[in-house]
Amino acid sequence: MKIKDIVNRDLVTLTNCDQEPIHIPGKIQPHGFLLGLTNNWTIDYCTENISYFINLSHTEALGNRFETVFGSAAQERLFNYINSDTAQDVFPLEIDLQGRKFQVNVHKSEDTYILEAEPQFDKQILADVYTQTIQFVTQMNSTKSLKDLCALVAEGTREITGYDRVMIYRFDEQYNGEVYAESCRKDLEPFLGLHYPHTDIPVQARELYIRNQLRLIVDINYQPVPIYTVDDKQYKNLDLSLSVLRSTSPIHVQYLKNMGVGATLTISLLHHDRLWGLIACHHYSKKNISPAVRLAAKLQGQFITSQIDIRESNDENLDARKSIEALERISALDLPLAEDSLKSIIEMPELLALCNAAGVSILFRDKIYKNGLIPEEDQIIAFAGLVENRKFDDFYTTRKVGDHFPELERSSNFAGAVYHSLGGSNHIIWYRPETISEINWAGDPEKSIVKDEKGLHPRNSFNTWKQIVKGQSSIWKQYELNSAAKYAHSLHKYLMMVLLSEEEEKYRLQSEILRETNSELENINWISTHDLQEPLRKIQMITSKLLADKKDAPADPEVDSLERVSKSASRMRELLQDISKYTRIKNTREAAEKIDLNLIYESVLEECSELIEEKNAVIKCERLPEVSAIGFLMKQLFLNVIQNSLKYASDERLPVIRITASQEPVLIKERFNVYCSWVKFTDNGIGFDQMYADSIFKVFTRLHNQQEYSGSGIGLALCKKIMQALGGTISAEGKVGEGASITIYFPCDPLDTLL
Repeated sequence: MKIKDIVNRDLVTLTNCDQEPIHIPGKIQPHGFLLGLTNNWTIDYCTENISYFINLSHTEALGNRFETVFGSAAQERLFNYINSDTAQDVFPLEIDLQGRKFQVNVHKSEDTYILEAEPQFDKQILADVYTQTIQFVTQMNSTKSLKDLCALVAEGTREITGYDRVMIYRFDEQYNGEVYAESCRKDLEPFLGLHYPHTDIPVQARELYIRNQLRLIVDINYQPVPIYTVDDKQYKNLDLSLSVLRSTSPIHVQYLKNMGVGATLTISLLHHDRLWGLIACHHYSKKNISPAVRLAAKLQGQFITSQIDIRESNDENLDARKSIEALERISALDLPLAEDSLKSIIEMPELLALCNAAGVSILFRDKIYKNGLIPEEDQIIAFAGLVENRKFDDFYTTRKVGDHFPELERSSNFAGAVYHSLGGSNHIIWYRPETISEINWAGDPEKSIVKDEKGLHPRNSFNTWKQIVKGQSSIWKQYELNSAAKYAHSLHKYLMMVLLSEEEEKYRLQSEILRETNSELENINWISTHDLQEPLRKIQMITSKLLADKKDAPADPEVDSLERVSKSASRMRELLQDISKYTRIKNTREAAEKIDLNLIYESVLEECSELIEEKNAVIKCERLPEVSAIGFLMKQLFLNVIQNSLKYASDERLPVIRITASQEPVLIKERFNVYCSWVKFTDNGIGFDQMYADSIFKVFTRLHNQQEYSGSGIGLALCKKIMQALGGTISAEGKVGEGASITIYFPCDPLDTLL
């Protein structure tokens, strides 16, 4: 049987160090040994150092069944452990292997069961850990802020584990780390407040910290132990992501050596499935701890992660309460609905306090209202234009305006902004100035990995390296953004109310002017229909008397003049009567009732009988529907339309008028409405050009001169006004020399709609 080691010997360079396969090193740390079992309990992997712990070499173990090497009792105990409900990542298996007691961590990697055995620790340690943990929980309840809790966890972890230094390491958005809390020996230089670049913990290492939340290095100077396997396939390997004995990256080992560290314990702090931070424990000599102590230390991490939301809420609660109070005060203002109120709003200190801004501006109708530390007006307009062009919806926030708009970084005097649209080009913007900050790094962050004649290695110097950060403001807290959004929404509604109020006032003034105009028109109408009737009556009486006196002298030239005067006075009286009818028609839909149009038609036919007989006209009428209308108006309309057809009859043929109807709903797209019935009057008269189809319904519009066809020019306009008053409409179609058709459309009866 051939065997081989699976040590990863790929060369790590500056171009691939962030992709180093640290999960498959093919070797472990020497304070325990590792076995890999197949599903049929065959030992497929074994570390070279197994002989250091028991009387067995790796070559003797490989290829044999677990039961053959360690006995049926050990296999039965392992089988029961694997198939039990025991939390295997918490409580290791205690087992006797060839007469020696071990504590074994068991997990599965793909199809392989990985057993990591360490000599059993003293049971007394467990009792001590339990006592210390109870004391810690009691003290934890006395802390209020997250920072206080982290400081307590650092102190408690150090007491439980005995490490020389314990740090609570917190990541920012880019995974740069800060020592957020620390407990260390008094003779050691504190690291509290130092920052470490994200390159110190590369992406693949952070992923492993998420998968495996406890990492132990017992002796930084250890010699890695290779893992051997049966050489039965190519590219054989073993994923050690969840291993506690996994060997560490040589770069990380050198990094710790450069810091002077002898042993480490690292516990992941996960919050909302993200690596929030680490508990990093350093010892300056070799150090191992029992599984019970490891569990207790891991529990310390749980204390932090379970309290992050609550403690951060407590930390921000006071400031958030002030922000909410400012929002409530400014939202409770009882301001008049007028644009001038913006002058009062912009001066209120609460407008800045609600999101702790240094300045604020409101642009409304191309006018800028401003307060506090703000940019120049041209910069405000430029910034708002850039935001709108980038289509950030109605909201945009930044603490570093140069990230999105580098052209503003040098020319503007602000770094942070919160922008909210107020509809159209209107907006409100809160501003914060640049905050120059100093960050203390543990060594130059640009030199975290160094390459020299000896190869690739981490930086040697961890001396404090100061960095000055410019071009950014303090961070906008979530409660500040929430308050800004709420007030922007409230202000938007207020400005909409201002616009509506102004429109309402404008319509009120227009209505007042309209009432006055209508009143004047009614006076004019009264004068035209009453006061002017009397002079016309007298003119007609005088001309009639004079014509009677000259009846025996028809050749007298004065007779022709008197007849023209009499006819003009008669036309004038007719015109005044039509105007009176036209102006009396108003919205009469509420007074409408069911009307049988057949009765209307019969009445009109009787009234026009002499004219019909005179013209030798033929009128054919279908059965007409009942409609919601007013009787006398319908009679006037029928009369006007029929008389119009008879007036404009063709000299080339006898006039024929057809009246058709339907009660099928019809959609007139041009008028965006549906009508439930219609009546059409079609004649064979002289017709008209379709280009005049709308103008013939206008008052005083005539297509022919008075000498050809008499009339006031109001008849069809009167018909249109009648139909509009009923909620209907009217249309015309014509063809020169062939005839015309007039169609009236009636609205759907509300009662019929309900039924």
